[in-house]
Amino acid sequence: MNFSSRILCILVAALCFWTGTAQANVVIGGTRVVFSASQGETTLRLSNQGKQPALVEAWIDEGNLHSTPNNTHAPFLITPPLFRMEAGKDQSLRILFTGQADSLPSDRESLFWLNVLEIPPKPKQAADKNILQFAVRSRLKLFYRPANLDGNPLKAPGKLIWKASTDSQGVQLTVHNPTPYYITITKVSLKSGDTQVTAKSGMVAPFGDQHIALSDLHHAPAAGTHIAFTTINDYGAADAHEGAIAAQ
Repeated sequence: MNFSSRILCILVAALCFWTGTAQANVVIGGTRVVFSASQGETTLRLSNQGKQPALVEAWIDEGNLHSTPNNTHAPFLITPPLFRMEAGKDQSLRILFTGQADSLPSDRESLFWLNVLEIPPKPKQAADKNILQFAVRSRLKLFYRPANLDGNPLKAPGKLIWKASTDSQGVQLTVHNPTPYYITITKVSLKSGDTQVTAKSGMVAPFGDQHIALSDLHHAPAAGTHIAFTTINDYGAADAHEGAIAAQ
Protein backbone atom coordinates (compact mmCIF):
# COMPACT_ATOMS: atom_id res chain seq x y z
CA MET A 1 0.00 0.00 0.00
CA ASN A 2 1.51 3.34 -1.06
CA PHE A 3 1.54 6.52 1.06
CA SER A 4 -1.53 8.11 -0.58
CA SER A 5 -3.56 4.95 -0.07
CA ARG A 6 -2.62 4.88 3.61
CA ILE A 7 -3.77 8.47 4.04
CA LEU A 8 -7.04 7.67 2.30
CA CYS A 9 -7.70 4.74 4.62
CA ILE A 10 -7.07 6.92 7.68
CA LEU A 11 -9.47 9.57 6.42
CA VAL A 12 -12.19 7.04 5.64
CA ALA A 13 -11.83 5.44 9.07
CA ALA A 14 -12.15 8.82 10.76
CA LEU A 15 -15.15 9.81 8.67
CA CYS A 16 -17.00 6.62 9.50
CA PHE A 17 -18.05 8.33 12.70
CA TRP A 18 -18.67 11.81 11.30
CA THR A 19 -21.66 13.47 12.96
CA GLY A 20 -21.61 16.73 11.07
CA THR A 21 -24.00 18.14 8.49
CA ALA A 22 -23.50 15.67 5.64
CA GLN A 23 -26.81 14.70 4.07
CA ALA A 24 -28.29 11.41 5.30
CA ASN A 25 -30.49 9.43 2.92
CA VAL A 26 -31.61 7.03 5.64
CA VAL A 27 -34.29 8.88 7.59
CA ILE A 28 -35.14 7.87 11.15
CA GLY A 29 -38.80 7.82 12.15
CA GLY A 30 -38.43 9.99 15.25
CA THR A 31 -36.09 12.31 17.10
CA ARG A 32 -35.94 10.27 20.31
CA VAL A 33 -36.79 6.84 21.63
CA VAL A 34 -38.70 6.23 24.87
CA PHE A 35 -38.09 2.66 26.00
CA SER A 36 -40.80 1.50 28.39
CA ALA A 37 -39.51 -1.12 30.81
CA SER A 38 -43.02 -2.51 31.21
CA GLN A 39 -43.05 -3.49 27.52
CA GLY A 40 -39.54 -4.92 27.38
CA GLU A 41 -38.91 -3.88 23.78
CA THR A 42 -39.68 -1.22 21.20
CA THR A 43 -39.24 -0.65 17.48
CA LEU A 44 -37.95 2.19 15.36
CA ARG A 45 -38.58 2.56 11.63
CA LEU A 46 -35.91 3.67 9.15
CA SER A 47 -36.56 4.76 5.57
CA ASN A 48 -34.00 4.99 2.76
CA GLN A 49 -35.14 8.04 0.81
CA GLY A 50 -32.06 8.09 -1.38
CA LYS A 51 -31.61 6.72 -4.88
CA GLN A 52 -28.95 4.19 -3.90
CA PRO A 53 -28.74 1.31 -1.44
CA ALA A 54 -26.92 1.88 1.83
CA LEU A 55 -25.24 -0.28 4.44
CA VAL A 56 -26.62 0.59 7.87
CA GLU A 57 -25.24 -0.29 11.30
CA ALA A 58 -27.03 0.49 14.57
CA TRP A 59 -25.97 0.30 18.23
CA ILE A 60 -26.68 1.94 21.59
CA ASP A 61 -24.11 3.55 23.89
CA GLU A 62 -24.04 5.17 27.32
CA GLY A 63 -22.98 8.63 26.18
CA ASN A 64 -19.56 8.08 24.60
CA LEU A 65 -19.47 10.10 21.37
CA HIS A 66 -16.66 7.88 20.09
CA SER A 67 -18.39 4.61 20.84
CA THR A 68 -18.47 1.71 18.40
CA PRO A 69 -20.57 -1.49 18.34
CA ASN A 70 -17.53 -3.29 19.74
CA ASN A 71 -16.86 -1.19 22.84
CA THR A 72 -20.32 -0.25 24.08
CA HIS A 73 -21.70 -1.79 27.27
CA ALA A 74 -25.26 -0.48 27.06
CA PRO A 75 -27.75 -3.18 28.16
CA PHE A 76 -29.64 -3.29 24.87
CA LEU A 77 -29.76 -5.48 21.79
CA ILE A 78 -30.71 -4.18 18.34
CA THR A 79 -31.88 -6.53 15.60
CA PRO A 80 -30.81 -6.41 12.91
CA PRO A 81 -27.60 -4.61 13.93
CA LEU A 82 -26.13 -4.50 10.41
CA PHE A 83 -28.09 -4.63 7.17
CA ARG A 84 -28.38 -3.38 3.60
CA MET A 85 -31.21 -0.98 2.78
CA GLU A 86 -32.37 -0.74 -0.79
CA ALA A 87 -33.38 2.65 -2.18
CA GLY A 88 -36.97 3.55 -1.33
CA LYS A 89 -37.34 0.76 1.23
CA ASP A 90 -38.11 0.74 4.97
CA GLN A 91 -36.55 -1.25 7.77
CA SER A 92 -37.68 -1.69 11.38
CA LEU A 93 -35.14 -1.88 14.19
CA ARG A 94 -36.17 -4.01 17.15
CA ILE A 95 -34.66 -2.82 20.44
CA LEU A 96 -34.62 -5.18 23.43
CA PHE A 97 -33.42 -4.64 26.99
CA THR A 98 -30.82 -7.25 27.98
CA GLY A 99 -29.88 -6.03 31.47
CA GLN A 100 -31.01 -7.29 34.84
CA ALA A 101 -34.15 -5.82 36.36
CA ASP A 102 -32.13 -4.04 39.07
CA SER A 103 -29.19 -2.94 36.86
CA LEU A 104 -30.67 0.55 36.32
CA PRO A 105 -32.33 2.96 38.77
CA SER A 106 -36.00 2.18 39.28
CA ASP A 107 -36.96 5.64 40.56
CA ARG A 108 -35.94 7.68 37.49
CA GLU A 109 -35.24 7.51 33.78
CA SER A 110 -31.80 6.55 32.46
CA LEU A 111 -30.29 8.13 29.34
CA PHE A 112 -28.66 6.23 26.48
CA TRP A 113 -27.87 7.09 22.85
CA LEU A 114 -28.98 5.27 19.73
CA ASN A 115 -26.51 5.39 16.84
CA VAL A 116 -27.44 4.83 13.19
CA LEU A 117 -24.45 4.73 10.84
CA GLU A 118 -25.16 5.00 7.11
CA ILE A 119 -22.40 3.88 4.74
CA PRO A 120 -23.07 4.71 1.08
CA PRO A 121 -21.92 2.40 -1.73
CA LYS A 122 -18.88 3.24 -3.80
CA PRO A 123 -19.98 4.78 -7.13
CA LYS A 124 -19.67 2.31 -10.00
CA GLN A 125 -17.82 4.82 -12.16
CA ALA A 126 -15.16 5.06 -9.45
CA ALA A 127 -14.69 1.33 -8.97
CA ASP A 128 -11.00 1.51 -9.92
CA LYS A 129 -10.26 4.83 -8.23
CA ASN A 130 -9.48 6.05 -4.74
CA ILE A 131 -12.33 8.30 -3.58
CA LEU A 132 -13.31 9.98 -0.32
CA GLN A 133 -16.75 8.96 0.98
CA PHE A 134 -18.73 10.22 3.95
CA ALA A 135 -20.42 7.79 6.30
CA VAL A 136 -23.12 9.64 8.23
CA ARG A 137 -23.84 8.79 11.85
CA SER A 138 -27.05 9.98 13.49
CA ARG A 139 -27.43 9.95 17.29
CA LEU A 140 -30.77 9.95 19.08
CA LYS A 141 -31.52 10.07 22.78
CA LEU A 142 -32.96 6.87 24.18
CA PHE A 143 -34.75 7.23 27.50
CA TYR A 144 -35.14 4.04 29.52
CA ARG A 145 -38.33 4.56 31.52
CA PRO A 146 -38.86 2.20 34.48
CA ALA A 147 -42.33 0.96 35.23
CA ASN A 148 -44.54 2.75 37.76
CA LEU A 149 -42.68 6.08 37.85
CA ASP A 150 -44.47 8.82 39.73
CA GLY A 151 -46.30 11.47 37.74
CA ASN A 152 -47.03 12.04 34.07
CA PRO A 153 -44.07 12.80 31.75
CA LEU A 154 -46.20 15.21 29.70
CA LYS A 155 -46.94 17.23 32.84
CA ALA A 156 -43.40 17.14 34.22
CA PRO A 157 -42.35 20.51 32.68
CA GLY A 158 -45.06 22.23 34.71
CA LYS A 159 -43.33 21.11 37.91
CA LEU A 160 -39.99 22.79 37.14
CA ILE A 161 -38.76 25.22 39.82
CA TRP A 162 -37.10 28.42 38.60
CA LYS A 163 -34.76 30.61 40.65
CA ALA A 164 -32.59 33.60 39.70
CA SER A 165 -29.33 34.69 41.29
CA THR A 166 -26.26 36.86 40.73
CA ASP A 167 -22.69 35.76 41.31
CA SER A 168 -19.21 36.56 40.00
CA GLN A 169 -20.20 35.13 36.60
CA GLY A 170 -23.22 37.41 36.28
CA VAL A 171 -26.95 36.72 36.41
CA GLN A 172 -28.12 33.16 36.01
CA LEU A 173 -31.35 31.23 36.07
CA THR A 174 -31.37 27.89 37.82
CA VAL A 175 -34.07 25.40 36.92
CA HIS A 176 -34.63 22.42 39.20
CA ASN A 177 -36.34 19.26 37.98
CA PRO A 178 -38.13 17.52 40.90
CA THR A 179 -39.52 14.77 38.65
CA PRO A 180 -38.12 11.35 37.63
CA TYR A 181 -38.19 12.32 33.93
CA TYR A 182 -35.60 13.96 31.68
CA ILE A 183 -36.89 17.33 30.46
CA THR A 184 -35.43 18.94 27.33
CA ILE A 185 -35.81 22.73 27.28
CA THR A 186 -35.15 24.41 23.94
CA LYS A 187 -35.93 28.06 24.75
CA VAL A 188 -36.55 30.26 27.78
CA SER A 189 -37.93 33.81 27.64
CA LEU A 190 -38.57 36.36 30.39
CA LYS A 191 -38.86 40.11 30.84
CA SER A 192 -37.02 41.90 33.63
CA GLY A 193 -37.81 45.60 33.78
CA ASP A 194 -37.60 46.87 30.20
CA THR A 195 -35.30 44.06 29.08
CA GLN A 196 -36.65 41.06 27.21
CA VAL A 197 -34.34 38.06 27.50
CA THR A 198 -34.36 34.88 25.43
CA ALA A 199 -31.91 32.09 26.18
CA LYS A 200 -31.26 28.54 25.08
CA SER A 201 -31.12 25.81 27.68
CA GLY A 202 -30.71 22.07 27.44
CA MET A 203 -31.68 18.84 29.10
CA VAL A 204 -32.42 18.72 32.83
CA ALA A 205 -31.78 15.35 34.41
CA PRO A 206 -34.25 13.79 36.85
CA PHE A 207 -33.95 15.48 40.26
CA GLY A 208 -31.17 17.63 38.78
CA ASP A 209 -30.45 21.28 38.01
CA GLN A 210 -29.63 23.27 34.88
CA HIS A 211 -27.96 26.70 34.98
CA ILE A 212 -28.83 29.25 32.29
CA ALA A 213 -26.73 32.40 31.89
CA LEU A 214 -28.69 35.65 31.45
CA SER A 215 -25.87 37.78 30.08
CA ASP A 216 -28.18 40.66 29.05
CA LEU A 217 -29.18 41.36 32.66
CA HIS A 218 -27.24 43.14 35.39
CA HIS A 219 -29.58 42.23 38.24
CA ALA A 220 -31.44 39.04 39.02
CA PRO A 221 -35.15 39.13 38.07
CA ALA A 222 -37.51 39.46 41.01
CA ALA A 223 -39.53 36.59 42.43
CA GLY A 224 -42.77 36.19 40.51
CA THR A 225 -41.24 37.21 37.15
CA HIS A 226 -43.11 35.42 34.37
CA ILE A 227 -41.21 32.82 32.35
CA ALA A 228 -42.21 31.31 29.01
CA PHE A 229 -40.36 28.17 27.93
CA THR A 230 -40.52 25.43 25.31
CA THR A 231 -39.84 21.74 25.81
CA ILE A 232 -39.69 18.65 23.60
CA ASN A 233 -42.15 15.91 24.50
CA ASP A 234 -42.00 12.12 24.07
CA TYR A 235 -43.11 12.42 20.45
CA GLY A 236 -40.49 14.99 19.42
CA ALA A 237 -42.99 17.86 19.29
CA ALA A 238 -42.49 21.27 20.91
CA ASP A 239 -44.73 22.18 23.85
CA ALA A 240 -45.14 25.71 25.24
CA HIS A 241 -45.25 26.28 29.00
CA GLU A 242 -45.34 29.10 31.50
CA GLY A 243 -43.76 29.47 34.91
CA ALA A 244 -42.54 32.05 37.39
CA ILE A 245 -39.38 32.72 39.33
CA ALA A 246 -39.68 31.37 42.87
CA ALA A 247 -38.58 33.22 45.99
CA GLN A 248 -35.13 32.33 47.31
